[in-house]
Amino acid sequence: MTFSIVARDPLTGDLGIAVASKFLAVGAVVPHARAGVGAVATQALANVSFGPDGLAMLESGADASSVTRRLAEGDDGRTRRQFGVVDAAGGSATYTGTECLDWAGGRTADGAAGQGNILTGPDVVDALIDTFGAGGRPFPELLVAALRAADELGGDRRGRQSAALLVVRQGGGYGGGNDRWIDLRVDDHGDPIDELARLLALNRLYMGRPRPEDLLPIDAELAGELRQSLAAAGYTPQSVARGGGLAELVDAAAATVTGEPRVAGDDWDAGWEAALVEWMSVENLEERMAAHGWIDPRVLEHLRGHRA
Repeated sequence: MTFSIVARDPLTGDLGIAVASKFLAVGAVVPHARAGVGAVATQALANVSFGPDGLAMLESGADASSVTRRLAEGDDGRTRRQFGVVDAAGGSATYTGTECLDWAGGRTADGAAGQGNILTGPDVVDALIDTFGAGGRPFPELLVAALRAADELGGDRRGRQSAALLVVRQGGGYGGGNDRWIDLRVDDHGDPIDELARLLALNRLYMGRPRPEDLLPIDAELAGELRQSLAAAGYTPQSVARGGGLAELVDAAAATVTGEPRVAGDDWDAGWEAALVEWMSVENLEERMAAHGWIDPRVLEHLRGHRA
């Protein structure tokens, strides 16, 4: 009733799982991962203990193949289980019990394992692995692309309902407090994979940080546009000066900013900078804060979209 891919990004070491199913809130059951340790997808008549137990085995030094063998051997319901494992070194393994409903099976490749049950056929799993192996996209987008390719070949033969994406990275969570870099779930939707892709794009906007080399200098022309756009949205130096806004919280929390401050001239002063920070805070764009005199092009695009 589910198809999934567990994988390791060979460039960054990030670990991730993408899954789709005709099942409510599949993301609450299937994906389990820990940065620097591994990833486990447990499905079919899922034994959810395979997630934490498998990660504990991986953390103790076991590889994907031995974890798969040990999980299956220790479970009386193994004939109805299906799961995939990837370890931190990129080793992969997949298991399908003999009583999983047709079509059911899995396939591995370097750094990835794909599996599914109640599928339209084996080409669904092939699409997972072949799309991942072709690369050409950043790791999270590649996992979603693998889901879409599998779905286009039939996917879960009962239909569509939910999808999820979990990607872990050391310190990658909000504020650096955990490893949940990307954790997105579509619990009940007519086209869950497309909705998952939409949420991933939003996650990239809200949670991504710009590179210093991508920042735009706020010159006189851009300063004029920013002042006009912010004022139209109700954000001015005067409105911020009244206090009590989110910008004060951002400042008090000493939020990380990208780049080094630059002198932007009389057209862009501290008052208008505070107005921009307040607007960005309301829009949940605080991860994209830039040093004084600079702006992230994605922030500028978002602000321009508000005026359209």
